[in-house]
Amino acid sequence: MASVGGDNARGAELLRATQAEVAEGIDALFDQLLAVPADPRGPLYEAMRYAAIAGGKRLRPLLVRAAGDLFHVDRALTLRVGAAVEAMHVYSLIHDDLPCMDDDDMRRGKPTTHKAFGEATAVLAGDSLHALAFEWLCDPATSADPFVRAELCCELARAAGPAGMAGGQMMDLAAETSDFDLPTVTRLQQLKTGALIAFSVEAGAILARIPAEGRRPLRGYARDIGLAFQIADDIMDVEGDEALAGKALHKDEAAGKATFVTLMGLDRARDQATLLVEQAIAHLGGFGDEAALLRAIARYVVERDR
Repeated sequence: MASVGGDNARGAELLRATQAEVAEGIDALFDQLLAVPADPRGPLYEAMRYAAIAGGKRLRPLLVRAAGDLFHVDRALTLRVGAAVEAMHVYSLIHDDLPCMDDDDMRRGKPTTHKAFGEATAVLAGDSLHALAFEWLCDPATSADPFVRAELCCELARAAGPAGMAGGQMMDLAAETSDFDLPTVTRLQQLKTGALIAFSVEAGAILARIPAEGRRPLRGYARDIGLAFQIADDIMDVEGDEALAGKALHKDEAAGKATFVTLMGLDRARDQATLLVEQAIAHLGGFGDEAALLRAIARYVVERDR
């Protein structure tokens, strides 16, 4: 047990150090890629920078880095893909916060983008980040291999569209007026949250030119941590601290939406999240110390407080 505890402590230390490194790298890259032009588009770029820089857990870029490290991918490349997937994630947050969607006033501890810049500019900022994600993936600076770039674009499109995030958000809207059972809520979250997490993990292997059949353990890992992440979010929505979360809590309960907690109860939800983390780590059994960061991320998704 002491060895397991020591491994967990080393993993947590590795996670903290890498998370800080990735966050700094993502912010520096966004600062470069979102430089404000000296023309009337300035407010659009300012809105994108406001939403994208210096905020969030950077979980998705961290997963790209961790998966890329399994196969010794150049970290400059995993950072570029991480920026693309984070741009897609931030676009989804900007749009989800709009009055026509979740109607939120706070995000990451500050006013949401539409509150700070107006709804029209927020919509355009989200649209632009969505487009830029693909532009950055298509750039030869992301990979010299055009087939790798094409697969990255295809997989991100699938994760973001009706078979992924957008489809999950549509199900989430329908949840306000429907009585969803546990399989339906699970499917909703696999699309809305899990699809982009799954892309982030698989992207590191795509950069390494690992064939689809060789990525099966990573897909299993991503599926399990994606669900564990959302169960932890649902628990935090009930028990969390809004000051730490940086956003409004208890909104699902107020809207009458079925969640993992309402359907399973707090204790069973916690147990299920723990089981999913254990399953995720088991998928990495074929890897050695090079998977330490992925194992630490799996534990982090249920231990975090925001």
